[in-house]
Amino acid sequence: MKALIFLSILVILGGAYSNLETDLEWWESTIFYQIYPRSFADSDGDGIGDLKGITDKLHYIRELGVGAIWLSPIFQSPMYDFGYDISDFYAIQEEYGTMEDFEELLSKANSLDMKIVLDLVPNHTSNESMWFQEALKGNEKYYNYFVWEDGVMDDNSVMQPPNNWRSHFRGSAWEYREEVGKYYLHQFVVGQPDLNYNNPDVVEEMKNIIRFWLNKGVAGFRVDAVNCLFEVDKELFGGKYPDEPLSGRTDVDPESHDYLEHIYTKDQNETYYMVYEWRDVFDEISEKDGLPRVMMTEVYASVKDVVRYFGEGDREGAQMPFNFDLITDVDASSSAADIKRAVDKFLTYKPLDRDANWVVGNHDNSRMATRYGSALVDGINMIVLLLPGVAVTYMGEEIGLVDGFVSWEDTVDPSGCNTNDPVNYVKSSRDPERTPFQWNAELNAGFSTADKTWLPVADGFEMLNVEAQKLAERSNLKVYQALADLRLNGVFRYGRYDSLALNSDVFAFKRWHNSETYVIVVNMRDTEHEVDLTYFENVTGDASVVVRSVHSPKNLGDILEVSSLPVAGYEGIVLKMV
Repeated sequence: MKALIFLSILVILGGAYSNLETDLEWWESTIFYQIYPRSFADSDGDGIGDLKGITDKLHYIRELGVGAIWLSPIFQSPMYDFGYDISDFYAIQEEYGTMEDFEELLSKANSLDMKIVLDLVPNHTSNESMWFQEALKGNEKYYNYFVWEDGVMDDNSVMQPPNNWRSHFRGSAWEYREEVGKYYLHQFVVGQPDLNYNNPDVVEEMKNIIRFWLNKGVAGFRVDAVNCLFEVDKELFGGKYPDEPLSGRTDVDPESHDYLEHIYTKDQNETYYMVYEWRDVFDEISEKDGLPRVMMTEVYASVKDVVRYFGEGDREGAQMPFNFDLITDVDASSSAADIKRAVDKFLTYKPLDRDANWVVGNHDNSRMATRYGSALVDGINMIVLLLPGVAVTYMGEEIGLVDGFVSWEDTVDPSGCNTNDPVNYVKSSRDPERTPFQWNAELNAGFSTADKTWLPVADGFEMLNVEAQKLAERSNLKVYQALADLRLNGVFRYGRYDSLALNSDVFAFKRWHNSETYVIVVNMRDTEHEVDLTYFENVTGDASVVVRSVHSPKNLGDILEVSSLPVAGYEGIVLKMV
């Protein structure tokens, strides 16, 4: 029976990973490290992180074992949504530095054999952009860059928005402008007017933006909110955009984005083909200078929709449609079976010849150590770094950084501010996962010398910081570095994969290649267990401990019998069969 179960799993999951040691592109074997520039390192004492601060810290990132950095937006912006409202896609935000500072960052990264990936925000621009300002002046070219619609009169002859569409940041997704006598669409904040991708000029403009940065040596883009690019064709509805149906959720109010089911504003079929066109531009630049470019797409959608971004037929798409299942599907309350299901889902649905990717945190979601608990930081990093595919780390996950508390008075994120609720704003605000990075126990955790930082530093930084973990005999940081080193082994680059929920608490997975086999064991609960790893095919006898979590009672090099393996509460261990 064990063999039959294993065979089924192997056919579904393991078959995607060949034993052949084919040449990998740089992005297939690296770790991507996401930096939220505003919160990473402040070089000039103004309380805001900047490009020079990042450049100064590149050696730290390289020492982690990271080969590529993804920067959240650094382009010129009025900062209503902290860089995701871009007023000039071709310029650097002054708070972050200059184009020369960016080029210096690129140069130093190249000298350390590191790649830089930028954040592309194609769905919308800023209402302070030249494009939008020209549209308001009646410039037809730029007027057609945006989505405009007539309002409707209610029973009291009062002008109302064209339909019931809701913004991601609450309230109507339409805003009226007297200058043109129409409403414009903004699926995000009022200051982020949506671009009109039915206009060929917009399509070519965005391609030129991509070319501009790739020609500077940028190694790729993470593409923001890509599934919002297109709206339904209103001509199918008599020339008027239709109302979206109610979601049926009773835990949200009518102003919430979640109050509606977004069947007309998300995941439209045209979106995938726009991504395929962008991939053509990526490949065009890569063929010219020899550097393969990578595209990562941010999409919160069903897994069937997510994997469509890989491509279709002979059309290539994104190499990394982000897999958010370890954010959306599981947390500290999850069982081992829940973890197995979340991991196996993406592996099952993705094309066999494409790479998986693993994301457990970002600037829009509560930090990994907060969602899973600090005791599980090492175990979750083992999963992210040692599963087959590409690993993505949000800054601070290597040290177990937790969410900071941000008072209502200090809240700046529009998601929180727009609730107008000084009590429950914390449920919506993204500020807690954006608090400054914690370098040491000095002023502002070593992030800045300013009297006041743009967000407050999290409590407890005196103990939880990089310097303390470097000095400690055992720390999350040192576990992370050991995992990054282990990841270079051919087993984790080319090896096959199998996974088991050994009981309700203990998740385990096996990686093997040629004659080497590793088993990774993670206990999701503070309960001791004795588990039998021989449920994995060809796993018998003894294994050696090569990496263990900070509080594991085991020692490196311990030899353990796999048929009766003791596992401590919240323990994570990497075993090599001997």
